[in-house]
Amino acid sequence: MNNTIPQAFAAAVRRDPTAPLLTWYDDATGDRTELSGATLENWVSKTANLLVDGIGLGHGDTVGLLLPPHWQTAALLLGVSAAGLAADLGREAQPVQALFTTPDDVEAASAWNTMDRYATGLLPLAMPLRDLPEGYADYVTEVRNHGDHYRGAPVAPADLAVAGPYELSQADAIEAAEVRAAELGIKAGDRVLIDTAAYPDPADWLLAPLVAGASIVLCAHLDRAKLEARSSTEKVSVILV
Repeated sequence: MNNTIPQAFAAAVRRDPTAPLLTWYDDATGDRTELSGATLENWVSKTANLLVDGIGLGHGDTVGLLLPPHWQTAALLLGVSAAGLAADLGREAQPVQALFTTPDDVEAASAWNTMDRYATGLLPLAMPLRDLPEGYADYVTEVRNHGDHYRGAPVAPADLAVAGPYELSQADAIEAAEVRAAELGIKAGDRVLIDTAAYPDPADWLLAPLVAGASIVLCAHLDRAKLEARSSTEKVSVILV
């Protein structure tokens, strides 16, 4: 039984490490990025190592994520959980030990009290930022310097997964994701196309499919004219728009 987010993610990877687990589309830029379970696991491990070895975070620490739905956001969310840390996904400033955001949200992020700040442009091919905001490190540049495997202590079901005004333990987050998967009609083996504008909550676009045993086709700025062809090409079985 998977009682933590890292356990649920590990189970998703084990089903077929080479099969697409998360496919990303941005119809505003034409970007398409496909990540197998093994590739996403690599990003998650590097992220966890950045948080623990690079920043020096430990049990009980909180990471602020002021980020829209994106495959890099998935890597960060899963990396935070893998490291046994809590993610603060709120839009109101809170004390956190590290913060990840985009250049578009730097002004809002300035209210957050932390020394360690990282930015990502969420660019195609995981390209680094050309113009890095002052006081920020580039996530995609820094994360590549860290190991491909994370060897940290196991995460417990009682550990905090989500911080902020709506705190959830790891077990609570899994239970909530299972409820959402049932409500959204997501089952094991499904390939789920999700419009990020309609379902911006990571409980919907990431955790619910993962705990259900489904794979994800995540679409930003979805062009409805492309929906039918994309659903056929990606062998989609559930559409959430």
